[in-house]
Amino acid sequence: MAVNVTASANPAGSVLAFDFGTRRIGVAVGETEVRVAHPLGTLANSRAGEHFERIAELIAAWQPVLLLVGLPTHADGTPHAMSARARGFAAQLRRRFRLPVAFGDERFTTREAAASLRAASPSARIRKQARDSVAAQIVLQDYLDARLAP
Repeated sequence: MAVNVTASANPAGSVLAFDFGTRRIGVAVGETEVRVAHPLGTLANSRAGEHFERIAELIAAWQPVLLLVGLPTHADGTPHAMSARARGFAAQLRRRFRLPVAFGDERFTTREAAASLRAASPSARIRKQARDSVAAQIVLQDYLDARLAP
């Protein structure tokens, strides 16, 4: 079971964040010391689980101290069908990689990512490719700002 990590339990180091979706998984990385998140890209969410091979590569490269999964909920914070799927994904991450897993608030992040990308790029194709990783970046940046504030 994934756990929420409290501010006092936040280890120093890299954090990988995931914006889980049934087709794509956005990925971002951040560093607790500098408190800045960056989008890394998007993985295809495959039924065969090939995305876990790519996640293993990312974990080997970044050596994170924490994995953060965006938890989708209704606007009022109540869970819906995707909440359970994101929790299942988080549980798989914890089992496979033996790293602490926390949840970040994912409400409105895809909409916020799409809006910022519209302002930055005229290409709909580029915006679609980047949207999920930017949403993961927003989840992670919010986490870093809120959880790791002095």
